[in-house]
Amino acid sequence: MRVTFDSNVLIYTLSRGDDRHFAAASLLARATRADCVQTLQSLAECFRVLTNRLGFDPRQARQEIDGFRTAFPVVAADESDLDRAMRAVEHHRLSFWDAMLWATAERAGCSLLFSEDFQDGRRLEGVLFVDPFAAENQRLVDLALPASRT
Repeated sequence: MRVTFDSNVLIYTLSRGDDRHFAAASLLARATRADCVQTLQSLAECFRVLTNRLGFDPRQARQEIDGFRTAFPVVAADESDLDRAMRAVEHHRLSFWDAMLWATAERAGCSLLFSEDFQDGRRLEGVLFVDPFAAENQRLVDLALPASRT
């Protein structure tokens, strides 16, 4: 099953002072062995937060984003995603940028979008929004992101 991560999970992997840092870093490490793509939008949002809120030097932030780009294929929104996002705002009451992320992930074949910002457990067309930090979702996380085989 193909998955993607919202920018908040990416940011936690780089926020060493955050309680979710180690959990997020583990998720991303496991995702490198799974079918995971990253949206251009999430990478851009991550860069913005790193440089604007977390005080990363732009060069350092770029290196972190480049690491994600090396680890995962990147998918960008296209014109059809814009149309679908606008309809999702109208019919499903998503915020525009959440709708754009959903539309891009759905077109890329993602069945899971890991984020703590969406309504956990909500399914929109073929995409299930999952909070990867919620204990009740651990079984699904383990199914999508198998632990390393040692």
